[in-house]
Amino acid sequence: MLLTPEFLTCISEKNPSEAWDAIVQHALSVCSAPLSTANVRSEITKRDRDLSSVDLFLASAGWDLWNSFESAVVRTSDKLASFWSEPGAKAVLILDGLSLRESPWLVQGATERGYTIHTNTATASEIPGETTLFAQALGFGQRSSLANNGAGSSHKLQGARTESLSLPWLDCASMIDAQPRWAFWHHWPDCAMHDLSSAGQGLEVLTTQIAEHLTSDDFWKFVERLATGRKLVITSDHGYAATGLFADSPEGQKQFLRDAFSAQRFRSGSCDSGPWIPPIVLPVNSGHGEYMLALGRRKWTVQGGYPTLSHGGLTVLEVLSPYIELSAGVSL
Repeated sequence: MLLTPEFLTCISEKNPSEAWDAIVQHALSVCSAPLSTANVRSEITKRDRDLSSVDLFLASAGWDLWNSFESAVVRTSDKLASFWSEPGAKAVLILDGLSLRESPWLVQGATERGYTIHTNTATASEIPGETTLFAQALGFGQRSSLANNGAGSSHKLQGARTESLSLPWLDCASMIDAQPRWAFWHHWPDCAMHDLSSAGQGLEVLTTQIAEHLTSDDFWKFVERLATGRKLVITSDHGYAATGLFADSPEGQKQFLRDAFSAQRFRSGSCDSGPWIPPIVLPVNSGHGEYMLALGRRKWTVQGGYPTLSHGGLTVLEVLSPYIELSAGVSL
């Protein structure tokens, strides 16, 4: 999708907060149109490609905007903490690795089933977009800390019954009791994303599986149990990149990227960022420490093949998460 002159002027000349707000709204507009299972593979691929222009801008003329990302875009962890501080019964469902691509299924499903949608927006992952860092931002040691109500009392979702697992949806639904506050971290679709990241797999296959799950009665039975008598937020710890659709990096950059990251899209600590201007990797001193992150839609060959689905780098769909707040029936 070509970027309009007005949009380019905004993200080039406005202050970073205004620029990032425009970018987030642009990503939401691309991803939020209703979906049909009949054409979901081609439509999701089209939306992914439509965002390549803004990723190109953020990896070239606008690469320095990434230095303001953490301060300019509301972090999912902060928004959850704010939601949790409000009075009343509530629940949080974290679907690990869910991206903006998938948000229409949640909005459509909730609307069809009579839920009230209070918020439908996008929020920022931690930098880098990685599961353990998100858990730590919420005050948990790691994702598994939530399992079997083992999260302790030092996290930001105080009073919650916590769980973390990857069981089928109906099994998850049967676990939800009358506790007024629940925090449930499900390992899907991240587990499917990594299973489908090898050659011959990728976005189209994952898209089909996600559509099957998020339109299923089993999934919505689980949502119903969480939302009964509670406000519910559905969100994720990070998104993902369809790296199988990315162009190969130029020969002069491949070895550098391979040495820096192997088959990942980030690494802790620092390293030489190379001679390229604009850069191809970006050093970030985030709230979690010093990291080097791959910048933009780049891929490079590694032994065994570069993954077709990945996360942790700097593209829009890796660092934004859907954030949907809903309640059953009338507004709570």
